Amino acid sequence: MRMSALAALAMTAVSIAAPAQAQTYGPDYPVCLHVYGPVTYYECRYSSIGQCNQSAAGRAAQCVINPYTANAAYGDQHAGKRLRRGH
Repeated sequence: MRMSALAALAMTAVSIAAPAQAQTYGPDYPVCLHVYGPVTYYECRYSSIGQCNQSAAGRAAQCVINPYTANAAYGDQHAGKRLRRGH
């Protein structure tokens, strides 16, 4: 009886826990709007900082470079290049 009660309690605790989000930023756009407030979130749907700034005007928000697209561009730029070592 005790084991079934503990198992039920454990299952309830697991089902109540909030799901974790794996990735905050969307990888499709280079600029994200970081909105602050009771619920803080990112809107990654802007092509430029200027476009994002227009949406951020008058809001508790800040435009940031999307680290996923920035890192992808950096990786593509240097792909295939090797360091040359002198012999």
